[in-house]
Amino acid sequence: MTAFELTKLRPDYLAIKRRRKDTRPPERLVAHYELERRLSDRLRFAGRGERSRLYTEVYSELFDSLPDHPQKTATDSRVERIAKQVRLLKTWIRPSDVYLEIGCGDALLPFALSGSAGEVLGLDVTDVLVDFAAAPSNFRFLSTDGVDIPLADNSVDLAHSDQLMEHLHVEDAETQLREIYRVLRPGGRYVCKTPSSVTGPHDISVFFDEVARGMHMREYDYSSLRALMLKAGFHSVEFPLVASGHRIATPPYQLMRGIEQALPRLPGRLRHTYLARFLMGITAVATK
Repeated sequence: MTAFELTKLRPDYLAIKRRRKDTRPPERLVAHYELERRLSDRLRFAGRGERSRLYTEVYSELFDSLPDHPQKTATDSRVERIAKQVRLLKTWIRPSDVYLEIGCGDALLPFALSGSAGEVLGLDVTDVLVDFAAAPSNFRFLSTDGVDIPLADNSVDLAHSDQLMEHLHVEDAETQLREIYRVLRPGGRYVCKTPSSVTGPHDISVFFDEVARGMHMREYDYSSLRALMLKAGFHSVEFPLVASGHRIATPPYQLMRGIEQALPRLPGRLRHTYLARFLMGITAVATK
């Protein structure tokens, strides 16, 4: 690795590597960053029609080009993560409800919720990860261009996404929120988990920049996400604090916004403590 390439990394990149448990050498971090910058710029500057095709293309190239991508080498238990998600979501699901997973991937989460809802739906740009042979009888896959939802108005009781919002182009995020609002029944909820810009960036940019410039098109805070959801039509947005799938408390929005405004004034090491990440771990519950 050249001295020039090393200067691209933040001076504290070793501490960040330890915090994120990323064992890759510096040259692999640089290669990952440069690839994400190139691919994300294709999305950022593409028109709406082109983006519907590009989402699949750029993510395929990303994972095909990086055999050491953290998502391929993660040791966290997928089963444990799904169990936490099920604990949280079951509190809002009734036996007759229709559940929609946005960005379902392998669809293991809607599979796991199939016994708690009348119908479970998985929405994604591709079904290549879905094991249809293992799918429950009340599961249905829906294909999307990344934004549109092929469902009737007022047909879903609970929608959920996890680590999806930040990957959408800002214009597409607004459009998708309006789509989610449209398909929800009155009183239906959208549970959206997304990383906070206050403790970010959370993509590969963390080793190089102060804001997300990779595949995270935009990282939100409580204020910006709440404003976007209210603009889409939702009549209320709450931000419960969640630990291991349990709702610990739902503090008033103004309190969380105050903490959010105070944190950036603190030294970087204090913005990345466990407590800060817990308080800023955005789980938004928007009600139609």
